[in-house]
Parts: sequence; C-alpha cells; structure tokens
Amino acid sequence: MKMEDIARMAGVSKAAVSLAFSGKPGVAPETRERILQIAQEHNYEFKPRKSVADAASKAITFLVFANSGLVVDSYYQQPFFRELIHFTEERCRALGYSLMFSTISLDKLDEGITSIAESGNSQGVILLGTNLDRMQISDISGKLALPMVVVDNCYETLPIHFVEINNMMGAYEAASHLIGLGHRHIGYISSSDRIHNFEERRRGFAYAMRERGVELDPDCLFTVEPTILVAQETLKNKLDDYLGAGKPMPSAFFCECDYIAISTVKTLAEMGLRVPDDVSVIGFDNIKEARIVTPELTTVHVEKESMAKWAVNALVQEIETGSTIRNKVSVDTQLVVRQSTRAV
Repeated sequence: MKMEDIARMAGVSKAAVSLAFSGKPGVAPETRERILQIAQEHNYEFKPRKSVADAASKAITFLVFANSGLVVDSYYQQPFFRELIHFTEERCRALGYSLMFSTISLDKLDEGITSIAESGNSQGVILLGTNLDRMQISDISGKLALPMVVVDNCYETLPIHFVEINNMMGAYEAASHLIGLGHRHIGYISSSDRIHNFEERRRGFAYAMRERGVELDPDCLFTVEPTILVAQETLKNKLDDYLGAGKPMPSAFFCECDYIAISTVKTLAEMGLRVPDDVSVIGFDNIKEARIVTPELTTVHVEKESMAKWAVNALVQEIETGSTIRNKVSVDTQLVVRQSTRAV
C-alpha cells in the first residue's frame, strides 16, 4: 500500500497524509485521526525522512504507551483523549511548535523510549499518564532525558511536571448534587479498569457521603467495562440479580466516567426504567456525547483546554529557559446539571 492509496481511502490529498504522519500542523485533528486509523488498519508504517528544515523545526511529541486496558492503540478515538489532543495541538501551534504523535505498546517500552531519544526530532515530550504507574513514569522520564510533562495523572514524590484533573473535587460535587436533590439510596458504578483518576473519584464521592451522614450500601457497588457506549448485558444481569434478591433500586447512580453513565442510561432503558423519572444518573468528564444521549447527561466538566495549556506552557518554558523547577497542577472541575438528574 502507498500513501496515495491511504489518501484516496481517507478522501484527502497526499500532502495531508504526509502532514498527518509527521505530526505537523495543517490538518484537522479529526482528519489526522481518520488517516492514522486507516494506516493502522492496513498495517502501513510510515517513517518520515529527515531534512535540514525538519531538524531545525520546533516539535513536541505526544507520547502514549498503550495496553489492553483503558488506553488502547485507538485511544485517539475516545472522546476524552480526542478533545485533550485537539487542545494540546492548538496550544503547541500557538507557541510555534508542531505536535508529533507516538504510540508504543507497553511491552515495548524500552525500545520505544530509545527510538524517541535517539531520533532527535523532538525538543520535549507530553506523556499521557492515564494508565501508567509511578515506576513506569519514573523510568520513562529517566530514559528519555528530555523535558517532559505528564498529563492526566500525578505522583507528588516524582520531580516531574504533572497536570491532572481535580478528580476528588469533581466526585465530591457530584455526590453533593445528588444528596442535595434528596437522594439517600445512591448506587456507585465503577470501572473494571482501575486507574489513578477513578480511585480519586471514589475517594471524593465517599468523602461527600460521609460528610452528609449518608451511607453507601456495599450491595449498590457495581463494576462494568469503562469504554462501552451501548447497554451492557453484564450490568443488566447484576441489577436483575440485585432486584431479584428483594432489594430496592437506588434512586440515583454515580458513574465514574461518561462512557459508563451513557451505558447505564441505555441499560436502564432496556430494563424499562426511565431516567430521571425512575432513576437519576450522573457521569464524569463532560464529553461531547453527553449532550447527544437522551436525556442529556448531568456530569462533571473536565477543563481539557486548561489542562492542555498548562502542560504545553510548562514544557515550552523548560525547553526554552532550561528551568529546573517542576510543577504539580490540579485543574478544578465544574458540575454541569442537565436532564438526567432530578429531585426525589
């Protein structure tokens, strides 16, 4: 397969394909995603040739280590990551940098880091830390030997720039909203893949419940896949078993992310339960799809644009000044009330 074939399949010019592969500005994020997806589906590998102009250009690498959990090879198709990448690319362009993309399998971490470090194409790295633990991030930082900022995670004891979501605050606000509407029998639907964000959301939710003297029934804790937007048979079966044991349906559910919340709304509908008339549902992330589902989803807004700006600004400052001061930035959330919650 040639670049011309990918251009034809994507409905774009050959030049657009070249820009998408090189990570240079000039193509829209959604177009770049479509081109990269087609290339991946057809096992096409593109290695851009270096030139004097390329060597002199200012570039930042958006680095992702994919696994079989929440962050997979096609992570850029997931709404949260898609929006974060869009804002990151915009901020890079505003500061005179192009944004390149590198996705490496976690089981090839060492080879991937060596390849980036030896290429000399990038002045710094924005690392997606969503699915990485402390030791992995520390290892990546040491081996890259490049200015680096980690987004969507934080480990306070590492001398590295971090930009994370204030997950605890967001879940605290969500629980407070439900309790303020009169809900006392509240269910919690968690992700089967556990990451830093979800653990912090559970802490914030539990803190708000304790503060207001509301107990979370252990039987009302349910676990589902976090990246499915349709009704989940496993959740339906768990709820059927719960109701079959003679227990009352919770009047509201907090879901650890919008994907889970949207899937929950659809699952409840298949069970003949109306949202919010019978059950209220609240999510987390405020992805664009939260406005498309019926009813529109009450959720916690994550300031992805602010996260991107903080990350790029910190990285560029280190690149251009050599600053050795590291920052840990926690970006506050905001509750967005729509139609999926109501008072009891």
